[in-house]
Amino acid sequence: MTVRSYRHRRGRMGATTSEALLRLGDRIVAVDGSRLDVAALFGRTAPLVVEVGSGMGEATALMAAADPTRDVLAVDVHLQGLGRLLRRVEEQGLTNVRVAEGDAVVLLAQMLAPGEVDEVRVFFPDPWPKARHAKRRLVQQPFLDLVASRLHVGGTLHVATDWAPYADQVRDLVRRHPAYDVVHEGPRPPHRPITRFEQQGIDAGRASWDVVSRRVGTA
Repeated sequence: MTVRSYRHRRGRMGATTSEALLRLGDRIVAVDGSRLDVAALFGRTAPLVVEVGSGMGEATALMAAADPTRDVLAVDVHLQGLGRLLRRVEEQGLTNVRVAEGDAVVLLAQMLAPGEVDEVRVFFPDPWPKARHAKRRLVQQPFLDLVASRLHVGGTLHVATDWAPYADQVRDLVRRHPAYDVVHEGPRPPHRPITRFEQQGIDAGRASWDVVSRRVGTA
């Protein structure tokens, strides 16, 4: 049985977000398990970044704008956030962002080829803070195995969380995994912008922790 690592959240979707989803439908991928033609989706061949759980898209848009040589595929189960991201993309004139609605595990396992990904980002996944729910956390050994299979050698996995026990778990798992070499663990690196969600945690006294690892070994 598959353990779900996310919770569906219902929120009111504004008219402008709904209109953006309709207007920019060609930039939306349905996570249906079919193999994805990444070059056709973006209209070019470039290094691919997969962002798992893009939220309202603030960091996604900012990082895509700062790095136009790479393409970003943001996957989330919440359509409202993807709509907000598409609005940002349109307003900023970004051409290197697409979104996928659905389960990131299905996207990685069934829709992308081995070694096809340059970076996987997991920023502030659901921490599942209660001990009895910890098994639902996304970043576990099977997820690390899956990501390693999709990253090319030299590609990176970047995880950020403001829940200390989760940060410890990620750090320990990655350190023990033979496919990864930890290149940064600690406070937010300069290239990752602070989102409103993260700032709320900082204001509440929760420090963020980033673990960045490089894919090593043979593909």
